[in-house]
Amino acid sequence: MDSPAHHDRRRQLRAIGLMLLAVALFALMDTALKMLSAHYPPFQVATIRGLSSLPLVLAWALATVGLRPLFRVRWSLHILRGVLGIAMMAAFVYALKSLPLSTTYSIFFVAPLLITALSVPFLKERVGPRRWIAIGVGLVGVLVVLRPTTAGVLSLAGMAVLLSALAYAVSAITVRLLAKTDSVQSMMVWLMAMMALGAGALAYPDWVPVQREHWPLIAALGVAGAFGQYAITLAFKWGEASLIAPLEYTALVWGVCLDLAFWGVLPDSITWFGAAIIIGSGLYLLRREKVHAEAEHP
Repeated sequence: MDSPAHHDRRRQLRAIGLMLLAVALFALMDTALKMLSAHYPPFQVATIRGLSSLPLVLAWALATVGLRPLFRVRWSLHILRGVLGIAMMAAFVYALKSLPLSTTYSIFFVAPLLITALSVPFLKERVGPRRWIAIGVGLVGVLVVLRPTTAGVLSLAGMAVLLSALAYAVSAITVRLLAKTDSVQSMMVWLMAMMALGAGALAYPDWVPVQREHWPLIAALGVAGAFGQYAITLAFKWGEASLIAPLEYTALVWGVCLDLAFWGVLPDSITWFGAAIIIGSGLYLLRREKVHAEAEHP
């Protein structure tokens, strides 16, 4: 019979494996999004993202909690999260059309820093001076990646990634609020449904007929997105956030490998340097949050 410590260690190892799997699946999903962005407008790709995963997510929700809990939700926050999800996905797809995955990821890594900053006005959480310094250093890293000069990537695409990261951060705040009353299943189902319906309404005037050869890509997009979300949900359920969250930065490794495999590009030294600053500040922030939590709840 396993001791409690051994059982806990096994759960943490499973959580680590699930998190690494989730990041890999999301990287494959983003690769599919980048490929589709060359043929369809951003809002249409966002619609496809929602529609492709919705059947799988809905089937999982019905099998685990049933139909009734999906409608007993805080609709105002779900609608807000749906709007944010559409903005996040459309802006991200717009950026992917012209930026490499690695550059897009490097800028998007500012999202955890924004979540911490936004937790002050929205959740009334206290953020100490050291964590504010970490947030500031992370923003400097973003400027390094963007290079606000004529030779840099400070462009509409670069700003779109920042908009996407901001929408993601605000959405994460709404998840913290929704998690107090609503199920994970309802949050996943309504995000996919609202993304499909809302982005679909915006995409309708410029809708491009979907080419037959893209259907396998869309199917892969839906499977990777749905199972990636399921894996990351279990990872955070079983593992400590301070242990699991830093693994999200392995997305940069996937981004570099996929960029090289499909598009034959590699990030330059300045992008690597900026990404290192952002990741370093994010890791420090996670460490400080763990210290802060242990001080409040020893």
